Amino acid sequence: MDISGNTIFIPGSTSGIGLALALELRARGNTVIVGGRRAELLERIAAEHPGIGTVQIDTTDAASIASAAKQVLAEYPDLNVLVAMAGVMRVEDWTDPASFLDSAEATVTTNVLGPIRLIAAFIEHLRAQPDATIMTVSSGLAFTPLKVTPSYNASKAAIHMLSESLRLQYAGTSVRVVELVPPAVRTALLPGHEESENAMPLDAFVSEAVGLLESRPDAKEILVERVKFLRYGEARGDYDQVVATLNAVDPHGK
Repeated sequence: MDISGNTIFIPGSTSGIGLALALELRARGNTVIVGGRRAELLERIAAEHPGIGTVQIDTTDAASIASAAKQVLAEYPDLNVLVAMAGVMRVEDWTDPASFLDSAEATVTTNVLGPIRLIAAFIEHLRAQPDATIMTVSSGLAFTPLKVTPSYNASKAAIHMLSESLRLQYAGTSVRVVELVPPAVRTALLPGHEESENAMPLDAFVSEAVGLLESRPDAKEILVERVKFLRYGEARGDYDQVVATLNAVDPHGK
């Protein structure tokens, strides 16, 4: 995708990677609309960052996605980029069904159904644009599992394969599919993760990722250097070692 001159909707972006990406893309000359559940956060973002659009949306709710899509397209008819940012990550113990089932279902609803519903809501509009992009957001854990987050790993693997499949289906159309593949980043995705020494600083991640978008406008995957250890373990032939190394590290950095 071109790095400037776009109209971009990023739901699930009132904090963390989503908000940082929104602000960086805005600074690069794009019209950016952020979406989130909490009206007070959206109001604060609008006040602190004039020019950023805001739309209330709950990506776990199909009706909310449909309503938000209608609003976005009415207010921003030039929309040509959708960033399907929705994601939650929870520690689960799968030896006890009573402790993991609700978490697993909520994770799949947010991380898999959310992006699917978002794409369904916007694809007709995007296909009518001369140059459009769908950016999905997977994870290094789509390729190497973290023991304590089974549903998150599986949901991000699903997003990776969805991205691969949609790229095939949209070949020959105006819609490109690019997959952003973060490593561990210092956000509130897990409790205590914002200070983790084992996670990449947020600003550094977004700066490197947007730099890659700029230098490689036709890239299928956006891979910062730090995530390649997880992404290519199987291809390198050291997958078992990568799994062991990842799971020997406390995800909270303690």
